[in-house]
This record gives sequence, C-alpha cells and structure tokens, in this order.
Amino acid sequence: MIYFLHGNDVNKGRGKASELVAVLLKKKPDASFLKIDAQNWNESLLAEYIGGQGLFVNKNIIMLDKLCEKKEIKEQFLDKIKEIGESENIFIIFEGKLDKATVTKIEKKSEKTQEFVLTEKKKEEYSAFALADALGKRDRKTAWVLYRKAIDRGEAPEALHGMMFWKVKTMIMNQYGGAYTKEELYDLSDKLITVY
Repeated sequence: MIYFLHGNDVNKGRGKASELVAVLLKKKPDASFLKIDAQNWNESLLAEYIGGQGLFVNKNIIMLDKLCEKKEIKEQFLDKIKEIGESENIFIIFEGKLDKATVTKIEKKSEKTQEFVLTEKKKEEYSAFALADALGKRDRKTAWVLYRKAIDRGEAPEALHGMMFWKVKTMIMNQYGGAYTKEELYDLSDKLITVY
C-alpha cells in the first residue's frame, strides 16, 4: 500500500508525512517504522521490506524520503513501484517537485495521493528604508514588524543592521535627533556597534 505525498511545498508535505506516520503508528502500535532516504538507500533492503513482514509484527511502515533526487536511485526505485504498491506493508513516499511522468507512474500504484503546491503570494513591497524610518521615528512596533518581515523574506541580518546604523549615523551627522536626544543617538550607535 502506498501513500504518495509530493510537491514543491516541501515543508507542508514533510509535516503531513510526519502526521501520517504518527497516525499509522497509533493505529498499529506493533508495527515497526523505517525511513529510507538517499543516505541509507539499499535496493536489497527495499526488496526485503516489499516482500516480507516481521515474524511478530503485522505490518511495517516504511517512509521513502525523496529518493527521486538522485538519478540512479530514482531508476531503481521506480522499477520496484509495482511491487511496492502490491506489498502488504505500508509505504509513505515523500517527494519534492517531480516531473509529470514520474508523478503519473507513482500515482497509478498509490492508494492515496496528495500534492502540496507552494502558492506564490503576491510579494509585499518591502523597503529597508521603511525600517530605517520607523527606527528614526522611534516606532518600535513598526520597526520590529518590518524587521521580522525582512528576516522571514530571507534578508541578511547584517544588511538590516547596516541600514539601521546608517540611519542613526545620518541623524547624528545632521544634528537631528527626531524622536531621540543627542545622548540617546550616541547610546543607540554604541549599542548597534556592540551588537554587530
């Protein structure tokens, strides 16, 4: 029996695969669990689990984790897909984004299939200058929200630090504190240097 999970939203797919393993192990507490990935791939081990059940165990639960990422493993694995589908053991096949032919081949032998697609969110306009402006206005909440958004988008913390330091330095050079006193600006500058 095959449960097939795939798609480009790897985090969501992996989360679902973990949930599925937990549910299956709860339903079959006497089952043993094995994870096979590219690191511990062994074709004869897979063949053993396809055909056999344990002496004292009703079923085995085997997670095949992203085997299609390596070409030679993918070929060996897909050659066994028919036998995997007919096995008494439960196989959870977890893959990232796959070509249509591979998906179709695995889907045909699967009991259940689920695809996880990463929807492209409309990118919010982000400006590092907005973070600097929030810092300059002493708007901690907005500065923190913009900082977190920038980090979540993959911005380098060093770049954000540089932008904030530039803003503080500019306010000092222009002898304009905005919401800060001169002493507070020097103190903030010292803290930013220490943090870096």
